[in-house]
Amino acid sequence: MSHDGVGPRAVMRSVAFLTAGVLAVPALAGCSEKDPAGKPTAGQEIAPAERGQIADGGTLHWAVDALPETLNAFQADADAATSKVAGAVLPSMYRLDANGRPQRNPDYLESAKIVDREPRQVVLYKLNQQAVWSDGREIGAADFAAQWRALSGKDTAYWTARNAGYDRIEKIERGADDLEVRVTFSKPYADWQSLFSPLYPKDVMGTPDAFNDGARRKLKVTAGPFALDTVDKGSGEVRLKRNPRWWGRPAKLSELVLRAVPRDKRTAALAEGRIDLAEIDSSEAHRITLAARDKGKGNGAPLAHGPGAALTPGKSLRSWAIAHGSDEEAADEEILARKKRGKAVAKYADEQSSLRGFEVRKSLEPAFTQLALNGEEGPLADERVRRAVARALDRDELARVVLRPLGLPAEPVGSHLALSGQQAYADNSGALGGQDTKEAQALLADAGWVSGGPVKEEQKEKKAAGAGASKEPAGSEASEASGTSADSDAAEGPDSDEGSGSSEDSGSSGSSSSSDGSDGSDSSTTSGSSDSSDSSSSSDSSSSSDSSDSSGDDGTYIVGEDGKPGDDKPGGNRAPALLVPAPLAELQRVALLDQAYVLGVHGQAEKAKKAKKQKAGKKQRIGRKQQAETEKQQKKDGPGTSGKVEKNLAHEGRSQFQHGGAPGAYAPKGTAAPGRAAAGPLAKNGKPLTLRFVLPSGPGSQSLRAVGERIARMLERIGIRTEISKVADESYFKDHIASGQYDLALYSWPASAFPATDARPIYSKPVPAADGSLNVEQNYTRVGTDQVDQLFDQAIAELDPGESRSLVRKADARIWAAAGSIPLYQRPQLTAARTNLANAGAFGFQTPLYEDMGFLKKGAKPQVSPSS
Repeated sequence: MSHDGVGPRAVMRSVAFLTAGVLAVPALAGCSEKDPAGKPTAGQEIAPAERGQIADGGTLHWAVDALPETLNAFQADADAATSKVAGAVLPSMYRLDANGRPQRNPDYLESAKIVDREPRQVVLYKLNQQAVWSDGREIGAADFAAQWRALSGKDTAYWTARNAGYDRIEKIERGADDLEVRVTFSKPYADWQSLFSPLYPKDVMGTPDAFNDGARRKLKVTAGPFALDTVDKGSGEVRLKRNPRWWGRPAKLSELVLRAVPRDKRTAALAEGRIDLAEIDSSEAHRITLAARDKGKGNGAPLAHGPGAALTPGKSLRSWAIAHGSDEEAADEEILARKKRGKAVAKYADEQSSLRGFEVRKSLEPAFTQLALNGEEGPLADERVRRAVARALDRDELARVVLRPLGLPAEPVGSHLALSGQQAYADNSGALGGQDTKEAQALLADAGWVSGGPVKEEQKEKKAAGAGASKEPAGSEASEASGTSADSDAAEGPDSDEGSGSSEDSGSSGSSSSSDGSDGSDSSTTSGSSDSSDSSSSSDSSSSSDSSDSSGDDGTYIVGEDGKPGDDKPGGNRAPALLVPAPLAELQRVALLDQAYVLGVHGQAEKAKKAKKQKAGKKQRIGRKQQAETEKQQKKDGPGTSGKVEKNLAHEGRSQFQHGGAPGAYAPKGTAAPGRAAAGPLAKNGKPLTLRFVLPSGPGSQSLRAVGERIARMLERIGIRTEISKVADESYFKDHIASGQYDLALYSWPASAFPATDARPIYSKPVPAADGSLNVEQNYTRVGTDQVDQLFDQAIAELDPGESRSLVRKADARIWAAAGSIPLYQRPQLTAARTNLANAGAFGFQTPLYEDMGFLKKGAKPQVSPSS
């Protein structure tokens, strides 16, 4: 499982995902006529069209991350590509609608209902009489029974991922005729609709050998609108073709090809015409949006973006002068650079021209990103500290950081167990409480963490770094030399070659653990380019987040958020920082002025002089003292400069000297210094309150890092310091999250339509194993309670749907109260699709209808598909 993305429900089953006294559980369903589930926060965007508007035939090339390792969705290494194949070629008794709710699939199932509750629960399935396997055999009870025996867990020769639900079945038998299947349960099972989706033929499930190996690379017998044609590792393609025995609505496409294309190569693949549909990151989405915007300008018009956009007339003239100058070595280097730049500009322009045939379709994934708090040991083993962390977070701001720049609804998630629109959803965050700095500080004080106490230097690391990571303590020389890790990442932007293969990007000291001299600027404003939507569009303060959603921050820096909000000495109470240029900012300003002279920006200087003369009369009316101070400051800035030139150059210099490189640079006059955090580090028994915050370092994780830096600053305001460790993507989950080598971490979980079954192993209380280790299942926070486990057990056995959902919501309220994980926001779903491709794109909750996908007939237009 990826740290930043999750597979479908079948994959989730195989891999990852209170307090003493009285818990006040919010009023839940059944007490009000209003449905607390609401509707999806964002609708799907799939360019819906009637089948009559879609041409017959054609091949759709759909990008996947990699070829599936197995075609058996019930094995541990099944992935999203496995589920796409299974969805197109195998039966599913139920599929999800646009609200994430299970609906009977009429192509296979005429009806399904509970016919007996006592002494045993019995479900009767009536199958579609036309439903047959591709070999002509009817789908029937033998297939159901074979799948039950394989997944029941009774025969360990079957290499299954999980057995949830199937282990509660007592027997399966034929009903009144071949079209009826009777399933009898040994224990009541509320989520019975989750079973037999997908359904494999008895040829696959009948023996351990067939299950373990027979369906990894081929499926001889299928029963969907498509059939498996070939799996070609050489070309990286899985090719599906129309199923000639399909009894439902015929597939519009002749072929469906799943093509393995890495995320960072999808823009080129789209431009080359190798793929027609692909999930993309925000930087690629922005390029496609720009391509559509430039469509009316003509192919010959120069682009105002891309590799040539930063080449101003002055820089171009300087480049030409060097290339034709007397310094032969410099000229050769410049000529080579000009050739490379020319090729890059031409390639970019060609790609943009090709991308005009695509559009971005966006929604929200059925998955959410959370802040995980490892409660196994250390400060976070204390529930009061976990609660304090949670109460320090402004979840609305964190949602805006990620979603607002993409034009998606920025609403925080209110449940661990469902998302808005799903039947089990209710906002239970009130069981923990919202952002409250004073309450967070009071919780820390109650837990014994006080400001100004003596701090002993620790001789060894608090927690092992895990494979592929290094850690530097806050305030170390290395930390001071490197600055914050956020800034080094942020300045590179989305096109930079961030070391996803390296063990760690930079120092581990985050903004909240920076020593004097380290920079705590907002990485979210620079983690991507100004065009990228991966990063925050908000400034450091919440009010700025509310007022603007641009991808930059006007090139200013507010002194006081540089990791030094107050005197770090015990008991210190320093006054707010002043708005003054930092030494490095002075060097940058002088360099900019020199560059302005070389590049010939005399026009700006002349305008500035005219403006200065116009203001002369006004200056004469200024008091002598104020005028003397102004002249003194201008003298300090250097001869031949003016405020107007400096302001323009500061504005132009944003792209070269990003916010974070110069603490205190260009702070606008009158900007208030931010409020101070705790006057000194919090300590207990001589140990400082410092938490290790692990984040991924790959180029596709800018938004996670931006959110992580925001969280670090929020925690610093209540006196909690963080050490940010950036680790390679491939080791992030296995070596850090699953193994417990972290204090704080960000990763995502899917929201299942069957939370009583699928969410239990994520939130159940860890128990000691026989060998003395802790059996956590998928509960990587190691936080759980007996009450939560009991509520899950009751919900899974409750056959009344409304009562079962009520129990799930009560469990969620207790999970909130335990504060082991804090849901933040629903993950964005961005998809690039050809403009004439219909019924495909950002599906949201809904199961794709493969038979309805296709290309529009000439002149046909899709229906309007609002995103929210």
